[in-house]
Amino acid sequence: MIEITLHLDPEGKVPLYIQLYQYIRHEIESHTIKPGDKLPSKRQLSTHLGVSQSTIEAAYQQLVAEGYLDSKPRKGLYVNDIKGLYMNPISINNRELNENLSVEPTYQIDFSHGCIALDHFPYSLWRKLTIQSLYEEQNKLFMNGDRQGDLALREEIAKHVYQSRGVICEPSQILIGAGTQYLISLLVLLIGRDTTFALEEPGFHRTRGVLLDQNVNIKPIPLDDFGLSVTELERSKARVVYVTPSHQFPQGVVMPVTKRIELLRWAVQSNGYIIEDDYDGEFRFKGKPIPSLQGLDTNNRVIYLGTFSKSLLPSIRISYMILPPILLDNYLNNFTLYKQTVSRLHQHTLTEFMKNGYFNRHLNKMRTIYRRKQKILIAAIQEHLGDRVSIIGENSGLHLLINVNAGLTEKELIHKAREKKVNVYPTSVYYHEYNTESVPNILLGYGGVEEQQLTAGIKLLKEAWF
Repeated sequence: MIEITLHLDPEGKVPLYIQLYQYIRHEIESHTIKPGDKLPSKRQLSTHLGVSQSTIEAAYQQLVAEGYLDSKPRKGLYVNDIKGLYMNPISINNRELNENLSVEPTYQIDFSHGCIALDHFPYSLWRKLTIQSLYEEQNKLFMNGDRQGDLALREEIAKHVYQSRGVICEPSQILIGAGTQYLISLLVLLIGRDTTFALEEPGFHRTRGVLLDQNVNIKPIPLDDFGLSVTELERSKARVVYVTPSHQFPQGVVMPVTKRIELLRWAVQSNGYIIEDDYDGEFRFKGKPIPSLQGLDTNNRVIYLGTFSKSLLPSIRISYMILPPILLDNYLNNFTLYKQTVSRLHQHTLTEFMKNGYFNRHLNKMRTIYRRKQKILIAAIQEHLGDRVSIIGENSGLHLLINVNAGLTEKELIHKAREKKVNVYPTSVYYHEYNTESVPNILLGYGGVEEQQLTAGIKLLKEAWF
């Protein structure tokens, strides 16, 4: 019988039975306790370690359930011989240390493009509508809903995108899903993995990641002054192109109507599709809004993607995809096995939020707030960083880029900023092939930064870089 030598910490955050379980499992994995060894009885180990038998019982039961131990009636507990079980070189203490080291550092100011102004979200109203949803629809909302998303929400989305973005569709064309990446994955199934997809270069890295994970052949297409180069797109022989025309990510270019028509002509001539990701199309601060590609399309060649992550809440995970008829038929014939991924409670709450006019009011308020934040940020950059940086992509969206001529690499700029407790973001991740010799662009998101912090953050960047 083996002897277990272990100091249990009754004051620790980890329960005693978990401490014991982790210790024995580690000893088995590292072959200190070998296959066939017999473990002490509950009574013996309880006396030896000075803990209750229930603590020993709980640890042993977990090890039996996971297959580390075998309980033989009237004989005791024995260590199983698990084929292919490798020694775990990380001790419990080291594992805990590594977990602590992986905790995200805190910053005084974080220019994240993924954050929004949460302090202006109508929490009390959203809570009220959520409670009403549970009260009014108690039975329905706890059952599986429509695979494409609740019809009432799709009707509201169809009205909203028509009024705000000129998108023309029926609610039956809309698929709701938990995030754009999920919808892109589904779209790959609808179009086929053997199709070549073209992407903007630079472009949204999460879409590129989904396509690579799906083993799709991708072609990076460079940008010109007005967006994706259609000439290079034609040379690529791709049949699908993913674009962000309302606010090119990350460069911020707004694609003019002439370029949009050129792109639509390509889609018809190549018998291809355009994926239009309108992720923050509601936020345009200079000039008149340009109609969506989908609204200009008369040949059913545009797949429209939208999300509530920027306009409402990132964590609500409600995005939507509007399919042209051919792809919709393919979905209805072959892919209705996939159930809806968004909570029906959130869907119903959002439906009520939109139907009663609260969403449009919230959007108008947020446009004013973000316009003011952007104005403050640009003024601070011009005053404190001057001609040592150039501002890129300030016409719309919730971020902008600054081209920083400080004789430093992108990595050095970010590191020096973080030394001042300011977090800024790289743009190299958005390139399929990044030119390290070019003057680096740094991404500054301002949606989630408080107004008084914007100028303070730029002052700190001046200290860090110049």
